[in-house]
Amino acid sequence: MQGVGQGRCDRPPVDPAYFDTFERYEARKKAAPDPTTLIVVDEADRLHMNSLEQMRSIFDDGRVGMVQIGMPGIEKRIARFPQFDSRIGFVHEFRALDSTELQQLLDRRWTPAGVTLPKEPFDAEVMARLVRITEGNFRLLTRMLTQIERILSINETEIVSVAIVEAAGDSLVIGQS
Repeated sequence: MQGVGQGRCDRPPVDPAYFDTFERYEARKKAAPDPTTLIVVDEADRLHMNSLEQMRSIFDDGRVGMVQIGMPGIEKRIARFPQFDSRIGFVHEFRALDSTELQQLLDRRWTPAGVTLPKEPFDAEVMARLVRITEGNFRLLTRMLTQIERILSINETEIVSVAIVEAAGDSLVIGQS
């Protein structure tokens, strides 16, 4: 007689038909690809044709989904390659946040991952300056808030003022503010 934990005999008695069904299910489960596998490609508009062909090949393998992010006009470029274009499910253009949406985001104290800002809400003038500088550009807002955190830390202060926001804007390469 085998001791506990020694091979198949340590399982409780189970109807063989049930156990066979369970084993088949487990084998199929292991063979199925993970449905959550996703490749995200930022700046896809900068890819050369060979890279796009490689992405098409990976997609055709059928085990992953893909999201491509690029500048406006990427859909026109890809449309010139019907073998690639035919695999695109949909195109979505992200627009800049309007001032109301941006203010709501800031009112909710949203910050980029890893960024910690003081808990007190921004005053109206700080909020207006952030809206004006970023013009609803989400990526620029992320960079601004990260820079504001850095400036607060350097100056050992917890107050986000207009001067702090302007210093953050001046330290980023963003054009006229």
